[in-house]
Amino acid sequence: MQIKKYVAPSLREASEQMKLELGSEAIILGTRTVAVKTEFGTKNLFEITGGIETGNPDSTLAELTVEENSADSFQSELKRISENFENQNKKIGKVKADSELLNTGTIKNSLVDLEKISDILFKNDVSKVNIKKIISLFKNNYELSASADPETALISALASLIPTAKFDVNKQNRPVKVALVGPTGVGKTTCIAKLAVISRILHNLNIGLISIDTYRLGALDQLKIFSDVSQIEMLVAYEPEDMPGLIRSFKKKDIIFIDTAGRSQKNLDHLLKTKSFIDKSEVDHTILVMSATSSSQNLYDVAERFDLFGYDSVIFTKIDEAVTFGNLLNVTSRYKIPAIFLTNGQVIPDDIFAADSEYIASMIYNGVNEDERTD
Repeated sequence: MQIKKYVAPSLREASEQMKLELGSEAIILGTRTVAVKTEFGTKNLFEITGGIETGNPDSTLAELTVEENSADSFQSELKRISENFENQNKKIGKVKADSELLNTGTIKNSLVDLEKISDILFKNDVSKVNIKKIISLFKNNYELSASADPETALISALASLIPTAKFDVNKQNRPVKVALVGPTGVGKTTCIAKLAVISRILHNLNIGLISIDTYRLGALDQLKIFSDVSQIEMLVAYEPEDMPGLIRSFKKKDIIFIDTAGRSQKNLDHLLKTKSFIDKSEVDHTILVMSATSSSQNLYDVAERFDLFGYDSVIFTKIDEAVTFGNLLNVTSRYKIPAIFLTNGQVIPDDIFAADSEYIASMIYNGVNEDERTD
């Protein structure tokens, strides 16, 4: 395995450096903060230890062929992995214990119960296929990083499977057109409002709004009230042929956000009607909006049926209403969709934040603290 350290102002930037150099299959073996002296004083940075397999892949990874509905095979293989890991971990535990005894005069139990970890992940709706991947990655993280505690190694393993992306808000010589699509009731219009305010206030960009949601009762009124209050110009398209002219009207804008009507993923005719608006707009980015309260199977269905829009990222809404978060990992890893934002309420623009793989991983394993939820 090739191992290297990366230092950056944030975990995300350090992770991006790692994946840029080692590749997308690289995993995080450990994290810590380091103090670096600058001309302005001492600054705390994040250091990650990254690694990528250069020889034969780990046998457990090579054998990830069990179907998710094969419970007996899954349990028997998990037991075998646990037994092998326990034997290896006893040796590592002795080394760690000896080191801790030397430094602190105490011995801590460093053995890890993989079946217990698997049970926690399963209860948090992580798919069996992903549990197997996480356990195997966790083994590598924990065994190769002598200083890593089990939870840090596990969160790193989880995070390495969750793709995320940044929202590019840089000014260009033409307006960047961003469309939000998704099923009914996921909160697309509220997301549009949050992104518009953030782009206008925090990034000082000139924003335009176009709504094609002329079907839902009150949808235009909702966005019109927001545009009046925020002083962001809004236009309405009733037919696909309206889009080119409206976009020309916004030619001096930095970003044009396009709010689409919520459509059932099972109604192909309605999806194609919405797509005709998007095609006439020649959008630069299409973001799929999905609710974190939906089951994995429902998210799979949405991701597959909305694929005709060619979306490039996803926003997960209603984090504050969800009970478990394994579904976020399941859908992003299965369809390689980078998460770009999470939302946890309806307050504009406060209840939205950039997606971070380590934060999502912690949500999946530990849940969300009550004080992080909205009332």
